[in-house]
Amino acid sequence: MKFVGQLLGHHLQRYPLMQLDDIYKLLQQSALGAGHALDDVMKLRETFETEIASMGSGPEEPVADAISPDGRLARIHLRAYLEAGHAADSLFDAFVQTAREYPPAPDKLVKFCGCVADLAAADGISFDQSEVAQYFAKIAHDGYPIVRHSAAFRKAYKPAYRVVCLDFLPAVEPTSPS
Repeated sequence: MKFVGQLLGHHLQRYPLMQLDDIYKLLQQSALGAGHALDDVMKLRETFETEIASMGSGPEEPVADAISPDGRLARIHLRAYLEAGHAADSLFDAFVQTAREYPPAPDKLVKFCGCVADLAAADGISFDQSEVAQYFAKIAHDGYPIVRHSAAFRKAYKPAYRVVCLDFLPAVEPTSPS
């Protein structure tokens, strides 16, 4: 629970408009990596290039946020990454390699999701415990589906990132969720 509390505390401080969908998405990425995103590499490349060309400005963010307990998995924020002079191709290649090789841990996802209601009960996050319990019960019932960021999160923060194993992108140092 300590890791989940630190991770959520860090993100809720930076993104106070996070909704439960956004929390779940973060936990899902933390436990499963980006494997769900690997369908058609050519289409992924087109989507990546289109996103870079159209992302515009957004909030100030670090290049990378560690999102896994071991610190190996991170959200690489596109704007900050490119502004720091890093190559888009290197990020794309690391993203694809992560999707192919990073081992998902569904058991961790179940454990992480279970921690959120405990955090709400302990006032570790500012969400109603019963709302959190209902949300995560539905997520479990639905088989832990992939979700999008909430509309509020997308509007306020314009998220543009890729989930990458830092073993495949060694030039990047993440911020820690502590």
